[in-house]
Amino acid sequence: MNELLQQHARVLSGMRPTGRLHLGHYHGVLKNWIELQHQYDCYFFVADWHALTTHYEDPQIIPDSVWEMVIDWLAVGINPGEARLFIQSQVPEHAELHLLLSMITPLGWLERVPSYKDQQEKLKGRDLTTYGFLGYPLLQAADILIYKAGLVPVGEDQVAHVELTREVARRFNHIYGREPGFEEKAEQARKKMGKKSAKLFSQYHKEYTERGDLESLQAARALLESQQNITLNDKERLFGYLEGGGRMILPEPQPLLTKASKMPGLDGQKMSKSYGNVISLRDEPEVVERALRTMPTDTQRVRRTDPGEPARCPVWQFHEVYSDDSVKTWAADGCRNAGIGCIECKQPVIEAVLSELKPIHQRVRELEQQPEMVRTIIAEGTEEARDMARQTMEEVRLAMSLRHL
Repeated sequence: MNELLQQHARVLSGMRPTGRLHLGHYHGVLKNWIELQHQYDCYFFVADWHALTTHYEDPQIIPDSVWEMVIDWLAVGINPGEARLFIQSQVPEHAELHLLLSMITPLGWLERVPSYKDQQEKLKGRDLTTYGFLGYPLLQAADILIYKAGLVPVGEDQVAHVELTREVARRFNHIYGREPGFEEKAEQARKKMGKKSAKLFSQYHKEYTERGDLESLQAARALLESQQNITLNDKERLFGYLEGGGRMILPEPQPLLTKASKMPGLDGQKMSKSYGNVISLRDEPEVVERALRTMPTDTQRVRRTDPGEPARCPVWQFHEVYSDDSVKTWAADGCRNAGIGCIECKQPVIEAVLSELKPIHQRVRELEQQPEMVRTIIAEGTEEARDMARQTMEEVRLAMSLRHL
């Protein structure tokens, strides 16, 4: 696979270190990561710098949270043999790229990111009047662009962050990709494609630039990606030339939309530590069973003989995640006609959750006894990530005339 195609097959995703993870993290993020690591070149990182944007006054909780989270990643099946696992702050090139991108990013771009005002509303008790909080979407952009990631798994509410990253990359390429003699170099690169491909590229370029034909743009991109006899720099020049910009130094990523997590909390709200409604991946079986047995049910079903409605019951949301069609039919019918009690209804859920957590518990115990192995996994992943980040920064510094020696 050539370098440009590798970029399009590269996935970047991170999580803030929040300590031990819960079922919401597992169903909302980690199960998706497990699938992606088999399909793409994945970079998964601990976003410890991002944790400081909202908890800068209490950083001592971060180190333990980092290692607790990494152990949970490994315990659920994130494989360091298939994905690179690393800690953001151990790759200082993230910060350098963030600084350089801040020089060209308009303030208004950051202020209009939807989560900026949303988080201010949700976290009114915290001091968010800092540049770190305003600029964290730009740090996210640097996280993505430093690895030239082609795909970023996000939910629909986070697409705006990827779009900001695309805008920043586009602006950077427009400003710094216009190397001296760019058009001449692009023309020389086109000729190296071979007579037939060069002619076809020119045709697609004309149809796109003169008529705005998006199909021609896609065809030209596919043609470039298939080329084996031109260098990566020449490909990047032709990509930039194709879209009317400069050489593509920082490729624009695409959002990889993930399914919204259906994992509810014990009270029917979103599972979150701040709501106190979580089941931790490491909770002992008796703790899990007690939590599920005592979780609230349909408030209108006061007595065992009262009919209920599954749509009003948090337990039904767990059935939606864990039960097959036959069990869901049994639970729904039994609730509506008072054929079963709430304790009976909860039993299949309890068994399913305990079964899911059992192998995770076993793996956690093994990993907790091998802390040096866990640290080695992160050290090796971090070194691989730094190698990639260094390469990108060499290109960025050269483009910005910051290589003085």
